[in-house]
Amino acid sequence: MNRKDQHLKRVIVDFKKLTPEILALLVEKYPDGYDDDHIITFRNAKNEVVDAVEVTTEDTKYLVKVSTKLAVTMENYDEDDYEDYEDDDPEAVQDPEMAADEDADDFDA
Repeated sequence: MNRKDQHLKRVIVDFKKLTPEILALLVEKYPDGYDDDHIITFRNAKNEVVDAVEVTTEDTKYLVKVSTKLAVTMENYDEDDYEDYEDDDPEAVQDPEMAADEDADDFDA
């Protein structure tokens, strides 16, 4: 860890806990998506291997677990989708598979 990062709180974030604020930071830092060069691999407290991308705020370093859901959500990001939610609301960021299923139901009628 860099000396300038030593004061930062480190938080591992799974897709289920992703907030609009963290998603916006990811899209800002990786506007064209992330690639293998951006991925950090480490072992968590359970000794499991975790792949994540990093975004930093003034006081926190977020390590967001890499997943297909994350990539799709970043690709389809529109900040207007989150205007009715608080920045720290983990319920705001929806599973992209669920959204695709809802759209498919619309065509069945």
